Amino acid sequence: MNMILNTDSYKYSHFAQYPPETAAISAYIESRPGGRHDNVLFFGLQMFLKEYLTRRISTADIDEADELVTAHGLPFNRDGWETLVSRHGGSLPLSIEALPEGSVVPAGTPLVQIRNTDPDFFWLPTFIETALLRAVWYPSTVATVSYYVRQIITEALERSCDDYTDVLPFRLHDFGARGATSLEQAGLGGVAHLVSFMGTDTVSGIVYARKYYAEPMAGFSIPAAEHSTMTAWGEEREAEAYGNMIESFGGDGKMVAVVSDSYDLYRAVSEIWGKELRSKVEQMGGTLVVRPDSGDPAVVPIDTVDMLGAIFGYTTNAKGYKVLNPAVRVIQGDGVTPDTIKIILDRLMGRGWSAENIAFGMGAGLLQKVNRDTLRFAMKANARLDTAGNWTGIHKDPKTDPGKASKRYRQAVVMQDGAPVAVPLKELGARENLMQPVWEDGTLLKDWTLAEIRQRAAGKE
Repeated sequence: MNMILNTDSYKYSHFAQYPPETAAISAYIESRPGGRHDNVLFFGLQMFLKEYLTRRISTADIDEADELVTAHGLPFNRDGWETLVSRHGGSLPLSIEALPEGSVVPAGTPLVQIRNTDPDFFWLPTFIETALLRAVWYPSTVATVSYYVRQIITEALERSCDDYTDVLPFRLHDFGARGATSLEQAGLGGVAHLVSFMGTDTVSGIVYARKYYAEPMAGFSIPAAEHSTMTAWGEEREAEAYGNMIESFGGDGKMVAVVSDSYDLYRAVSEIWGKELRSKVEQMGGTLVVRPDSGDPAVVPIDTVDMLGAIFGYTTNAKGYKVLNPAVRVIQGDGVTPDTIKIILDRLMGRGWSAENIAFGMGAGLLQKVNRDTLRFAMKANARLDTAGNWTGIHKDPKTDPGKASKRYRQAVVMQDGAPVAVPLKELGARENLMQPVWEDGTLLKDWTLAEIRQRAAGKE
């Protein structure tokens, strides 16, 4: 990708719009208050730094961009880009600082701050806004959605489960790859989900975790049926199809998931799993995970747990909730959103069942049903350095929408009363600035591992 073309059209004329005495522009990224969640889990910048900012601008890039942008009807700053190649070898003269990835902070806290390091490139920090903001808002939003679902599930498990240490990481499974717009989106969102969970079917997510965050294996899955592999046997051989799953993939300690609603879920559970194949399920020494995949998500999976309990039996844990025979569990992967997860868990526990009996698979609700406004992400300029060496605070404060007011002056983030708070950098004093340099003039300064990020997000650092 030609980084000169990784921007918005109007950015090409901005080099001539700043005051002539400008030597540097500082800008920052935040999730503005008023979005879906009060806190944001910051994640994903490192992928952008490694994949895109490491690419040096070449003369061929300049020629390509010059032809395209000029034909597009806009001025092209050829002198500026040629100076970048001759003076900096094609590396972008930028300094970027950010909070440590995995930080969970209140909305309104600066996450990233950028400025140019060469006074001739004052126009560059905001030129890359399009690419930089996109690199932050999407994975951070997915990571935040997944993080909040973890809170919902944790609360239910704390209430109804004796020991959920090994259960929690696999309660939300990523089914979103096919609903993403591209392989890259699936990778970005897939690894963002893996900050809080370890269950995924999005292979690109574990690839990205390995490539960008030094995690050899970030997530896990199990053999599972889809409708094509079940309906290929025909309705009259449905029991054979299910039996084949147990024989092929069942075994000591193993799990196998079987979608069971191809024709009639209730009949499949009561007659096939409950009668024809009951002994095979009980004797395989592993766990059958029944997957309902249609109907009201607030009703059908709970009915499935009820039916399996009546057939295979259950125990009652120390907290007074019923736990299915270890041979069977349920996963709900249709119509799953953070809201429906809470409804299902509340209703399940209302019927006396522990939350550990069910897992969830989320697809579009995790990777696709988000946008920049979900958490009100924005990147805004906050300071200007003049040629005399003086920093001046700049900001916007629209009277027609006070919620879009931006922060003035270069920012720092400090701990105050136990919470991260934004303060002007000039007022930092002796306090520790949580914003850390992560990139400067083509060099990566921080290289977080997924293991470190997970610890930080879980509040264990």
